[in-house]
Amino acid sequence: MLWNILFSAAALFLYILIACIVGTIKKNNAIMDIFYGPGYFVVAFTSFILDFLWNGTLSLRKLIVTILVLLWSIRLSTYVYIRNHGKPEDYRYAAMRKRWKEAGKSVFIKSFTKIYLFQGLVIFIVVFPVLWINASEIPPLTISFFDLAFITLVLGILIWILGFYFETVGDYQLYKFLHTPNRTKKVLDQGLWKYTQHPNYFGEVTMWWGLFIIALAVPWGFITIFAPIYITIQIIKVSGVKLLNKRFEGDDEYADYKRRTSAFIPWFPKKKK
Repeated sequence: MLWNILFSAAALFLYILIACIVGTIKKNNAIMDIFYGPGYFVVAFTSFILDFLWNGTLSLRKLIVTILVLLWSIRLSTYVYIRNHGKPEDYRYAAMRKRWKEAGKSVFIKSFTKIYLFQGLVIFIVVFPVLWINASEIPPLTISFFDLAFITLVLGILIWILGFYFETVGDYQLYKFLHTPNRTKKVLDQGLWKYTQHPNYFGEVTMWWGLFIIALAVPWGFITIFAPIYITIQIIKVSGVKLLNKRFEGDDEYADYKRRTSAFIPWFPKKKK
């Protein structure tokens, strides 16, 4: 197991290094946003292939979680590419680049350590339940409603599908809203956004909890709980939700929307005053 984890980590490191090289050549570190999603699949696929080559057997559980990560990574990178295509480098990355240049520091080294390597660490932490599944020895799956392996697999897949739906549809609805000609409303409060202020973030968190559920049937799989806990805290308390709320702080329209709409977990909205 250990050698599988180490080789998968090495593959991710190489992938992140390539992303940094591309970003440096293009002078746009926002390229990491596109490389981010597939980075998860690099770990999942590497650990899956290494296990298959070593043991010579194909595990349905391992195949399923690897495919789920592939679907998620394709959707995310495609969406980010469409959203960012033709736009200049994110102002935060641009400010970092300018600051490092003025200080006479290597933009490549600073970019790799401050941006790419950090994102790689996040990827490795969050995808760890999948890595653990693929690196573990798993007995053949028994299709039985009384078998823990079967129960966790089905339950985890259903939870993942729910999360994938919320993230995909939520992002699509937001993209359509932001690109509506002559739009007068500043806040999207229709579709899934009627039931939660952050359907895409809720979906993201839900998917990783689903993959953790699948890992519960693997020996010591419960120890990977740190992964979904981390991404949940990261999205709610550090990046996604917190930053968005700060961005609209003081906006009356958004304040009314927050009053009516569930903060995170989808629920029926309150009536307008």
